[in-house]
Amino acid sequence: MIRSMTGFGSASGSADGVAFDVEIRSVNNRGFKGSIRLPDMWGAAEADIDGLLRNRLVRGSVTLSVRMRLSSDQTGHTVNMVVLERYLKQLEGLDIQANPTLRIDLAGLMQLPGVCEPPAMDDVAEKTLPALMGLVDEAITGVLQMRQQEGQKLADDLLARCDEVDAAMAEVATRAPDVVKDYRDRLVVRIGELLEGVRVTNDDEAIAREVAFFADRCDIAEEIQRLTTHIEQFRTDVQANDAAGRKLDFIAQEMLREANTIGSKANDVSIAGQVVTMKAAIDRIKEQVQNAE
Repeated sequence: MIRSMTGFGSASGSADGVAFDVEIRSVNNRGFKGSIRLPDMWGAAEADIDGLLRNRLVRGSVTLSVRMRLSSDQTGHTVNMVVLERYLKQLEGLDIQANPTLRIDLAGLMQLPGVCEPPAMDDVAEKTLPALMGLVDEAITGVLQMRQQEGQKLADDLLARCDEVDAAMAEVATRAPDVVKDYRDRLVVRIGELLEGVRVTNDDEAIAREVAFFADRCDIAEEIQRLTTHIEQFRTDVQANDAAGRKLDFIAQEMLREANTIGSKANDVSIAGQVVTMKAAIDRIKEQVQNAE
């Protein structure tokens, strides 16, 4: 069954003192368009995440965002004791008692260059990358599940619209053979009215030629057959598991083309009314397939 391009998925987890929240949102688009928002330290993973999204989601405008929280162990700075000892050794020569205004403040020492070293975030990113990729994959699975559910509803609506086209086309096929007969009857009556009181007889051969020309001009048998074939193919593709959105859009366009041709050739009020019904259903189909993957 086809899938919708509308979906949402999320996943949360932690690894090595880093907590992740991953969210993916997907809406319809002609092709695949990815937008990935990652903390700076995981920027190198963007290409891998983009490839995973493209491989599993195929079509749609997809937005992925990652939020992270570091534990206190990861955010704590490390005191470089070697550097601190060097600072202290340089301060040993100061005569603090002779100058009471001089004070050695520990907090001040911690702010000296090189004393407090920030955590090595590149190492953190490298260690936690597999966990992040696993959460991205889990969130994608959630998107696909929602897409499948939405796709079922979408397929039901599309198939219902196909039934509407089928019903209208059945009425057209039933009416079509009578169009030529009605035209001949009207033509004979009209000619009879025009020749009333005139000593001229009807030319049956001329009437037959006119009726034959009209029958050829308003013959819609081929259009009905092609439209029937398009609907059958459309139903098959709706129930397939492939990403058939673009193909369905093309078939819907061809369905509309055949309906327009039927309307222009039939030259019958009753058929024209059924064509309006068909075109309304096909327009709805064209609108809906824009969200099919």
